[in-house]
Amino acid sequence: MAAAGERPGAPTSTGPSEFFDASSDAAAVVSGRGVVLGWTRAAEELLGRPASETVGTSAAGLLAMPDDPVRVAGVAERCRAGVGWSGLIPVRHRDGRRIDVDLRVSASFRIGADECFLISARERRQQWTVGQSVLDGFLTRSPVGMAVMDTGLRYVWLNDTLERLGGVPREQRLGRRLSELLPGLQAETIEGLMRKVLETGLPVTDYEYLGWSWADPHRRHAYSTSFFPLVDADNSITGVCYMVLDVTERWTARQLLALVSEAGTRIGTTLDVLWTAQELADFTVPRFADFVVVDLLEPVLSTEGHGTWLTDAGPAPAKPVMRRAGMSSVREGCPEAVARVGERVDFVPPPHGARLLIDGGPILIPVLDPSDELWTTEQPARAASMREFGLHSLISAPMRARNTVLGLTTFIRSLNPVPFQPDDVLVAQELVARAALCVDNARRYTREHTAAVTLQRSLLPQALTGGTALEVASSYLPADPTGGVGGDWFDVIPLSGARVGLVVGDVVGHGITAAATMGRLRTAVQTLADMEMPPDELLAHLDDLVLRLSAEQTGEEPTEAAHQGTTGFLGATCLYAVYDPVTRRCTMARAGHPPPVVVAPDGQVSFPELPAGPPLGLGGMAFEAGEIELAENSLLGLYTDGLVAATDRDMERGMSRLGDLLSRRDLDLDLLCSSVVRQLVPAPQPDDIALLLTRTHALGAEHVVSWEVPVDPAAVADLRARATRQVESWGLGELAMTTELIVSELVTNAIRYAEPPIRLRLIRDSRLTCEVADASSTAPRLRHARSMDEGGRGLFLVARLAHRWGARYTTVGKIIWAEQEMP
Repeated sequence: MAAAGERPGAPTSTGPSEFFDASSDAAAVVSGRGVVLGWTRAAEELLGRPASETVGTSAAGLLAMPDDPVRVAGVAERCRAGVGWSGLIPVRHRDGRRIDVDLRVSASFRIGADECFLISARERRQQWTVGQSVLDGFLTRSPVGMAVMDTGLRYVWLNDTLERLGGVPREQRLGRRLSELLPGLQAETIEGLMRKVLETGLPVTDYEYLGWSWADPHRRHAYSTSFFPLVDADNSITGVCYMVLDVTERWTARQLLALVSEAGTRIGTTLDVLWTAQELADFTVPRFADFVVVDLLEPVLSTEGHGTWLTDAGPAPAKPVMRRAGMSSVREGCPEAVARVGERVDFVPPPHGARLLIDGGPILIPVLDPSDELWTTEQPARAASMREFGLHSLISAPMRARNTVLGLTTFIRSLNPVPFQPDDVLVAQELVARAALCVDNARRYTREHTAAVTLQRSLLPQALTGGTALEVASSYLPADPTGGVGGDWFDVIPLSGARVGLVVGDVVGHGITAAATMGRLRTAVQTLADMEMPPDELLAHLDDLVLRLSAEQTGEEPTEAAHQGTTGFLGATCLYAVYDPVTRRCTMARAGHPPPVVVAPDGQVSFPELPAGPPLGLGGMAFEAGEIELAENSLLGLYTDGLVAATDRDMERGMSRLGDLLSRRDLDLDLLCSSVVRQLVPAPQPDDIALLLTRTHALGAEHVVSWEVPVDPAAVADLRARATRQVESWGLGELAMTTELIVSELVTNAIRYAEPPIRLRLIRDSRLTCEVADASSTAPRLRHARSMDEGGRGLFLVARLAHRWGARYTTVGKIIWAEQEMP
């Protein structure tokens, strides 16, 4: 089975590819007598002979050569020695064709008592040889530029592609170095890489760089270059071969993709329309253009945000009314601009009109011609700017987002000599689309924020007055992230008997939801205070209201929400105080709120220890009231926790600093209030801040007079006379008659229906107040008497004569009061 001219048993060199591969080679098992014992499917495919026809037959019948017993014996002897044999053997296909195969015979092995050999074969394919003409053609016409440099880095050979890429004829290159021919192509760096290859023998692959070439001197190109050493027979380096490929399109696409990706992080960093427009202009200069203007429709810039165009709107005006919202230029001061930021503009590239903004696509003008009649007629000022500053290429892209037309962005090149290409239009469109979404977000936020701020301001008291009982000053700072909308509130509520209600509260959270909840709680406090509820009862009713608000969000019953503690509304804190200038007593209750600060006339600071009480919204817990006496001209401060925890989140330290600052009594109350807030909160904070300062006054004996009322109807006349004389002595003679009637009715009712002791009191404050106190807890009832009734008209008469009237309960009974406006 040996090949012609090959000595049997002579070893042959085999490469790695010639090793047995059971997955693809044809294989057979042959006994020592030459009989085929096994036949694989690959053998069937190679010779076209099925196993049923081959197994059991002589292997010699498969050969396409004369028998050679001597050589067969020699091969068998070699294989029995455990070495194996391989060679080129012709075999016969079933259809008669001759096939040359690489045959391999394994070392012998036994199956039972029989000696066997494993024979594998692979068809030998004719190897293709490259002729010199083919090789020369390949190197010359290759789409990759190639060159050979000697050890001095001088050109020895180059192909046509490299000659075309560089724009320098072959005759001028040969014998000269790259740095002598193309200094604009980072020649020193490239020659340094080639020296490194000569020194180390290691190749450098895919080195990218930018440069200019004589083939295209007006456009910068990107190239990818690889260098490898040329080695002769004795392994010495004789030169360097380098290959270069123009990858400008790939590099440009990668750069533009990076540009668009970076734009997502650099444009729209704030919710401000003008700022976003300027970010777009600043980002694209000089990365993409030399001069950029962003013009937005006037309704987009308005605080209301109404009246913006829709993309499905009807006919548009001939010229859109826009304002310049942002612009940037490579030239300082943007001298190319015809309009400045904030000025009205109506620029749309001619011959287009306002319809371009509604449904048009980006406009590309690769070459601007300032002498064009359209420009000189419709945009003469801009045509003059084009001539003066060399504006030569333009892209205008409409700004649209969420079915809303926003404006127009225009990109212009002047110093960059390369005109805009169609690919640049896609980039401009993507940049503008991203910016348009940010502008629309800012527009919507501005509109909603304006509404929220308006709501916030309408919910807070517009003017505070404590009457003659208190001087009042206040300060409110919303949390910085909310931009003017928070949940803190305060109020000063006039009460009967010259008393004043003071309230400060803090709704959990920020934004319009917290502001709306704050408004509901403030209204509730005013209503409950007007019902003359003491502070602890008022907070209990307010707690029930918060539970109902929470249940509205979760859909649960208030009692169930309170029992389970699963409320959607997180709650609020509140402090309510009532100051009586007659007794100088202040009754207070708090629901999870910081205690008030009191500064005595001598400057001593204290924080009254009041029962803390749970925050509003927990339910099922009682509130307790505490009472303190305030000297005249004392300072009483109510605040939210954002004021004292703004600096270092330490409440106790913040309260101590607040007391120290309030101990300065030489300032006007308004100045003191603003100064304290400014010093405690020097920078914007993440929490709302409210401070309500009051300076207390007392009503002395000259303002208040009272008499005991005997339980005798005959005493009414005497009390009427006393009240009349007292009113006249106060210089309020105009109110003498109405006061006499009010006193008569209230005292008569008390004597007739109430329980002793009974007391009449007159208070001269900002209003004239008449009060009748008794020990009964029965509420008076206003009713309409029939024409034949002898009584039942007393309270009806009081209601008609007084500015307002009412009743409040005390620990020992009730007080019926009526107020009259001072003349």
